[in-house]
Amino acid sequence: MAQSPAGSAIKALQLELKKIQAEPVEGFRVKLVNDDNLFEWEVAIFGPPGTLYEGGYFKAHMKFPPDYPYSPPSVRFISKMWHPNVYENGEVCISILHPPVDDPQSGELPSERWNPTQTVRTILLSVISLLNEPNTFSPANVDASVMFRKWKESKGKEKEYENIIRKQVQATKEDAERDQVRVPTTLQEYCVSSIPTHDNQVDADFYDDTYVDDLDDEEEDMYHEDDEEDSGNEES
Repeated sequence: MAQSPAGSAIKALQLELKKIQAEPVEGFRVKLVNDDNLFEWEVAIFGPPGTLYEGGYFKAHMKFPPDYPYSPPSVRFISKMWHPNVYENGEVCISILHPPVDDPQSGELPSERWNPTQTVRTILLSVISLLNEPNTFSPANVDASVMFRKWKESKGKEKEYENIIRKQVQATKEDAERDQVRVPTTLQEYCVSSIPTHDNQVDADFYDDTYVDDLDDEEEDMYHEDDEEDSGNEES
């Protein structure tokens, strides 16, 4: 019998949380906001060394839908974050978190959007990469985007963007002290010592038989729908 969507989500989240805690990844740490709720995680993102965000301790919340991983979670910074791809309310705008629909006006390819093989690990690594390499072509914060482009094009002479980021990094240090967290500031400290032996490989038990059956059933339904549409709507 197939599991309910919420049941599949709970199993997937349990396995992901266990995997990340057993095999930490450089740049972030995760925990549950409330031990009784697997659908909301607190994330601590460390600013990458050698960037404007170096030494920063940025906290965010991830909220997962009941049908995860068929639908993407949301990521919202609770630390102040001035960034071209972060809305003023802290919500992160990145292709990997957008539902997998065909929207030509968005400028995004369907392959760039969410799919069920993505994980918390791939999401957070994408967010960390986005910090230093924002997408200024479709910004969530237009003012931050304009400032960033001026800073980049002037090769750092225009200091407004840099000054704002450095102030926000400094402000996060109070949170780090309060949480008794030592923020890594060098590449050696930033890179975790225990390197996963199968970092790019999903655990064999991550997709159990029921979960895979659910995916196969959905894909089969999609193919049937496509066949019906093709058979009845071919152009002459």
